Amino acid sequence: IAKKGFSTPTEIQDKTLEHLLAGRDLMGVAQTGTGKTGAFLIPLINRLVSGKDSFRILVLAPTRELALQIDEEFKSLTSGLGLYSQCFIGGTNLNRDLQKLGRKSHIVIGTPGRLLDLYQRRAIKFSEFDVLILDEFDRMLDMGFNKDVHRITSQMSNRKQTLLFSATVDRKQQGFIDRLLTNPIEVKVSNGETTGKHIDQEIIKVVDGQDKFGMLTDLLGQPEFTKVLVFAETKRWVSKVNKMLTQSGFSSDEIHGNKSQNYRQVALKKFSSGRIQILVATDVAARGLDVSDVTHVINYQLPASIDSYIHRIGRTGRAGKQGKAFTFIN
Repeated sequence: IAKKGFSTPTEIQDKTLEHLLAGRDLMGVAQTGTGKTGAFLIPLINRLVSGKDSFRILVLAPTRELALQIDEEFKSLTSGLGLYSQCFIGGTNLNRDLQKLGRKSHIVIGTPGRLLDLYQRRAIKFSEFDVLILDEFDRMLDMGFNKDVHRITSQMSNRKQTLLFSATVDRKQQGFIDRLLTNPIEVKVSNGETTGKHIDQEIIKVVDGQDKFGMLTDLLGQPEFTKVLVFAETKRWVSKVNKMLTQSGFSSDEIHGNKSQNYRQVALKKFSSGRIQILVATDVAARGLDVSDVTHVINYQLPASIDSYIHRIGRTGRAGKQGKAFTFIN
């Protein structure tokens, strides 16, 4: 932890630590960028390192990018400690995953689809895991993942601890949450329905006849727009906006569901390292994506819901820094 430069815990980390060290079920709700990944990893790593507990952890994440990010965070927090993780996501070589499962691991992180693939091939047994974590649980429990999560959790009836973490809460999921958790602690650093105070939010109205793309390039041309996430609503629009930006001389790339996993990782790396100024994305990038020092988020197209808006703009103003978000409204 010291090597990573952390000196004091964030609020969500501080308020959940004792409960997680004690092995309690927990639901944690906090704004994006407030250290939720560390909140669940640090106490569990501490318990593994102490040697008093012997357990295996399964982490479910809604997107490939988030799963990889959790895996990277675990590896950096456990450097030299003899603790091992494995990450299984769609869009990668299945045979390689099958080979990896022969190796020792204390934590397995993955997207539900790929984990169920491995389960159906009898390569993984969910019943062997003692701790279950659902990161971005509101997305994990929505219509797209509900059945997959249910299939996985039904095989884990003997688990000792279940943790749910997210920035937003969907009240319609309360029944499922109650079935997943036993006598849980609830820690809400935010109510899951509002955006962060440290993100300045502005609306840009586009009236008929105005050049919306020209308005976007005017913004992006300003010197302070150094690391910008631009969101569009569909894969086709993401590709279209990215193409127009590169043709206009901007350094830009795109990530969305139609791109290969390798392409998405390379684009993300270029954006993280500052080799490109702009990353155009669908909501796949809004979930848990942790890129440091994103200066601006621009909603070129309106998100479908307030939850989606909260997750999108939460890519800026992370770790207590100030951020800025612009939303175009036609």
